[in-house]
Amino acid sequence: MKYIDEFRDQKTAIKIAAAIKQESHPDRHYRLMEFCGGHTHAIFRYGIQNLMPVNVEFVHGPGCPVCVLPAARIDEAIQLAEQHGVILCTYGDMIRVPAGNRRSLMQAKADGADIRMIYSSQDALRIARNNPDKQVVFFAIGFETTTPPTAVVIKQAAAEGLKNFSVFCNHLLTPAALDAILEAKEPVAIDAFLGPSHVSTIIGSRAYETFAKVYDKPIVIAGFEPLDVMQSTLMAIRLINQGSYKVENEYSRVVTPGGNIKAQQLMADVFEQRDSFEWRGLGVISNSALQLKLEYAAFDAEQRFSIEAQFIADVKGCACPEILRGQKKPHECKLFGTVCTPENPMGSCMVSSEGACAAYWSYGRHRKESVA
Repeated sequence: MKYIDEFRDQKTAIKIAAAIKQESHPDRHYRLMEFCGGHTHAIFRYGIQNLMPVNVEFVHGPGCPVCVLPAARIDEAIQLAEQHGVILCTYGDMIRVPAGNRRSLMQAKADGADIRMIYSSQDALRIARNNPDKQVVFFAIGFETTTPPTAVVIKQAAAEGLKNFSVFCNHLLTPAALDAILEAKEPVAIDAFLGPSHVSTIIGSRAYETFAKVYDKPIVIAGFEPLDVMQSTLMAIRLINQGSYKVENEYSRVVTPGGNIKAQQLMADVFEQRDSFEWRGLGVISNSALQLKLEYAAFDAEQRFSIEAQFIADVKGCACPEILRGQKKPHECKLFGTVCTPENPMGSCMVSSEGACAAYWSYGRHRKESVA
């Protein structure tokens, strides 16, 4: 475990914290949005915010794909399982997210729907092979990181001639969300972004260069370990102080400028951009999600089955949309820790392993802040 320990070394953390304090101008407030939910959890798990000077603030962004999926899409998945009698396969984070009337996939399963938690897209394909008399739908979700594995199983299903396998596609595109945050009617004040880790391994650091220039916002691609986040914060502060609007890559041990070309080609072979897609908290964003290309339409659950699209409002009083836009912190939600807990979640931010509310709750950082 030496390699990981090196990125969690206390003495090094103290040195980086001292450098951040020295280089941050006391008369300026630095607001850094960590886009990725993994960064949010690292910040709270290791108490990184407590190591920052008071004028350096982390703003939580929409970097949790489960959190930003609107409730209507979950209701549509429930329709597939209940009205069409399919075996619906999905990742664990999706099971407990409340949808219409606060009903979740878990509750639909308890009511008799055949909904199965899986760990990979290959699990869904295996279930289809083992149940040739049943239609199997993979509830696919995620940013660019989890999109290539979905492309692989679609290609495999086509090659095998599987007639009972399809995908309910909810893959989202990260750059479009960054645009939406800064193009909002009431944009949040952000000085720099900590770019996502896993997503960037696929699309590469070069994918953000145009964004940084257009919006005059530095972006530092950050790794997940505490020292990654701290070093990226220091790099972002230096860029802000220099007035340099460019992309820097702290996570260079994994992320390359061009990304994973093979994965990008897989995505391009199977998927195309949707004209528009709704994101929880950000609204409808053009060219922000993917759908299956025409040649793979036979594996598109939205075309194979009749699904009634609908709009579902978020739970009244739930601040999840504002939290995803960076306008509020979890402890500023009136429901947080009272009505809304991990056992009784009101919104997706409390359910997902990458959700900001889950991070505040899991590591106890909310207690002190809630009293203040």
